[in-house]
Amino acid sequence: MKIIGIVLLILGIIGLAIFGIQALNDSESFNVLGMDVAVSKANWTPVIVSAVVLVVGIVLAMAKPKRT
Repeated sequence: MKIIGIVLLILGIIGLAIFGIQALNDSESFNVLGMDVAVSKANWTPVIVSAVVLVVGIVLAMAKPKRT
């Protein structure tokens, strides 16, 4: 389980980095009354899924093996 957790942890970090940068770059800005307003058109679903994978990876990597 620890190896699976580490793999999920790494995939979550990579996914957050890639999809997070992509989501931040996918925005438009325009001026309204002299103020610059930014509107995001990004799809945040991959970022949320990557964050969930990261959390599950942390939990699995930190979990202690059960003794039976």
